[in-house]
Amino acid sequence: MPGGGQGRVSGEVCFPGDTPWGMSGTGILMGMDRPFIRESALLLLRLVLGVVFIAHGWDKMFITGPVETAGQFSAMGVPNAQFSAYAAGIVELLGGGLLILGFLSTIVAGILILQMGAAIFFAHWGNGFFVGDGGPELVMVLIAALVIIVVFGAGRVSLDRVFADD
Repeated sequence: MPGGGQGRVSGEVCFPGDTPWGMSGTGILMGMDRPFIRESALLLLRLVLGVVFIAHGWDKMFITGPVETAGQFSAMGVPNAQFSAYAAGIVELLGGGLLILGFLSTIVAGILILQMGAAIFFAHWGNGFFVGDGGPELVMVLIAALVIIVVFGAGRVSLDRVFADD
């Protein structure tokens, strides 16, 4: 329809090159108002975040171990380093698992945001920006992703949805 015209939905303008996913030039961003795309994106985000947090928690608890992690935390000036090492490892392990399941997601994401804020303050501040230099780059991305979960919730493919009072 040269110059525009009626689109797929009454009153929506359709331009040459439009796709079922959205208008040309905007691509997938127009798909966020489509439930399947939104729910798939939230599920993918939760799964990736969950795996990342489980991996970091597993490292603190079973690879590096809580004693070595506590030593590292102490050297960084983390208060009560031994308790903090166990708490960080457990929160990351359980939090990652709960994100994957989509259970208590907004609460878990909020707790992980606080933990990542502490990580920036104690471990990454003053080390440049990039993760290779010990900077906060990765932690900032994790916080931004967790904010998405806090704002939009876990989505339909989650235990939160199963137990929701609709």
